[in-house]
Amino acid sequence: MNSNIFSVVQKIGRSFFLPMSVLPVAGILLGIGASFTNPNTIKTFNLENILGDGTFLHGVLVIMSSVGSIIFSNLPIIFALAVALGMARNEKAVAVLASALSFLAMNTTVNALLKLSGQILPDGSYSSNTLQGAITTMCGIETLQMGVFGGIVVGLVTAFLHNKFYKQQLPMVLSYFAGIRFVPIICVIAHIFVGAILFFIWPTIQQGIFAISNLIMASGYIGTFIFGFMERILIPYGLYIMYSIYHFGKQV
Repeated sequence: MNSNIFSVVQKIGRSFFLPMSVLPVAGILLGIGASFTNPNTIKTFNLENILGDGTFLHGVLVIMSSVGSIIFSNLPIIFALAVALGMARNEKAVAVLASALSFLAMNTTVNALLKLSGQILPDGSYSSNTLQGAITTMCGIETLQMGVFGGIVVGLVTAFLHNKFYKQQLPMVLSYFAGIRFVPIICVIAHIFVGAILFFIWPTIQQGIFAISNLIMASGYIGTFIFGFMERILIPYGLYIMYSIYHFGKQV
């Protein structure tokens, strides 16, 4: 039993490798682009004629910065697609499509609940009871700031449903929707409920992440030990990316 759990957790970890392989390139593009379009940097080194507004290199660097930034801004959906791809046993392309649709369905459900609960007001502003940073925009949808956790949840649920239903048989009258065509349908419906569940439980999880982040920052050497222990204990499972959530807890 334990070996099966360990195997599943390792498989989840391996599914992170693909999106993680893109991050160094995105970081280089963002770092170089942002650094050399910074007005202070340009002024300090007297590079106005080479890197100033309107120059060719300035335009190239702005594009580099924008490309790097958009990758980091969309990590949740990138992880949703990658986890579904890595966890699906067969018909992986179908799993990826279903994961993209599921991600949109989940966040749209959260958006609707935020409006119904009064956290997003009719004029588009946020209520005074909404914590700063608790709501973000993802793929053009205002939703809870769940970071890569939201994407991982979508990827795992999609992969589970895909593996269970990609050979699903239906009555003859509905046979067109059988097999792989059934997967996106069931995934979208399921993620309406996933979005509703996350809407109610994520604020508590978010508060817990904030609390752990604050504890680590306020605990001196003990906090350093906790942070290092959390990082190292996840390495055997391939989940060491998770520790960054506590490192950047205020941004999750």
